[in-house]
Amino acid sequence: MNQKHVVVIGSGFAGLSAATHLAVNKSCRVTLLEKNSTPGGRARKFEHQGFVFDMGPSWYWMPDVFEDYFAKFGKKPSDYYDLQRLDPSYAVIYGKDKVLDIPANLEEFKKMLDGIEPGAGKQLDEFLAQAKYKYEVGIHDLVKRPSRSLLEFASPGLLVDMVRMDIFQSMAKHVRKFFKSEEIIRLMEFPVLFLGETAENIPALYSLMNYADIALGTWYPKKGMHEIIKGMVSLAEEKGVSIRYDAEVEEIEIENGVAKRIRLVNGEKIEADIVVAGADYHHVDKHLVNPKYSNYSEEYWDKRVMAPSSLLFYLGIDKKLDNLRHHNLFFDEPLGPHADAIYKNPRWPERPLFYASLPSITDPTVAPEGKENMFLLIPLAPDLEDSEEMREKYYHIIMDRLETITGQEVRSHVIYKRSYAHADFKADYHAFKGNAYGLANTLTQTAILKPALKNKKVGNLYYTGQLTVPGPGVPPSLISGGVVANEVMKENNL
Repeated sequence: MNQKHVVVIGSGFAGLSAATHLAVNKSCRVTLLEKNSTPGGRARKFEHQGFVFDMGPSWYWMPDVFEDYFAKFGKKPSDYYDLQRLDPSYAVIYGKDKVLDIPANLEEFKKMLDGIEPGAGKQLDEFLAQAKYKYEVGIHDLVKRPSRSLLEFASPGLLVDMVRMDIFQSMAKHVRKFFKSEEIIRLMEFPVLFLGETAENIPALYSLMNYADIALGTWYPKKGMHEIIKGMVSLAEEKGVSIRYDAEVEEIEIENGVAKRIRLVNGEKIEADIVVAGADYHHVDKHLVNPKYSNYSEEYWDKRVMAPSSLLFYLGIDKKLDNLRHHNLFFDEPLGPHADAIYKNPRWPERPLFYASLPSITDPTVAPEGKENMFLLIPLAPDLEDSEEMREKYYHIIMDRLETITGQEVRSHVIYKRSYAHADFKADYHAFKGNAYGLANTLTQTAILKPALKNKKVGNLYYTGQLTVPGPGVPPSLISGGVVANEVMKENNL
């Protein structure tokens, strides 16, 4: 059979998904190129003296999306990794004496809300009923559309659905229709931080994230998030994908509007019939293709609202810690000034909020016996000046608060420490402006208003991942790979 050679660039969730979807089509031969020495993109892992660190994603939400993904290939997540539902789902820390453990049980969650604001439990029922509807239409329909034409959204039924899903109302206004307590409002607005903007600028459609959080739960794949990548790689290879590591792309060679071959940094050339770029969209658009074939101008890219970058710390600690959960959100400072430092007046925040993950509380395999594995994250504006001095300054800022609030010495027990920020995101992933999460899901960057999944000037060059449809996050990236694969097969008669 005369197979088409499809070359996929990047082995993150979207790249692996696209490659595997294409490989099951017997008309395709698929090669996946990864610039780094291990797979996963931002979901890579590394190890140090018994500590196993997930480098990026740490939240497992929307389990049905993972089930749907593996089911397409006759598999289940349990064929590759074991899931455990976390209870409490996470802790929200408002101060030393104010910590909310978010229960996995819905009735217990409603009682907790009633204790903060009488009647809030009943309000939650109505809020979640709307959020469930948005989730079912949004995740199981809208996000699977390639968003290449308004006609995709032109059916009367879908237009009614979109109005019902509050796409023209902000998440901030929507939440405040149901709840008055600032504590509850912050809790309900927290999930949209994954989407790269404040609740004032995210459509209320994304209350679907609250349904994912509260109803579907927070899960953990034993041995770490990288087990998902490990399973996806195993499945991809089983379906025939050839994966090459340490294979950084220097140029997509295009002739007369057709991508002909991939040239690697070592000079090797790989012939291609179709190219799917799962690498950073801006990097591909501005650095891997000849400028005359770019989809967008530099001015266009500069005007995009990027999701935040992050300052991360991977810590190995020589004792077990108290008063912390697997996931911990430190909301002990007001959100407003930190949000302003990310979105309005980009700068290093004066009083940052932060997140702490301790997977070793749940999973003893990720740290030596009697020790703790800690992951700290501060959301930051993209494109900030990144220096070791600034990283160290913020390490001590958040450590001061973590030690005070949890009532224990931590710094003196750190036996391994690695930081990761803008410069690393750029070096490892060519991330535009050093972003960590892709393109913000604002209304003007939704669906057809996102960067297109196909090059407008090159007939066989496609894009997938968190800078195109459907958007940032692990489940959307999984879906993105399937969406682009469907377009490739449809347009190339595969």
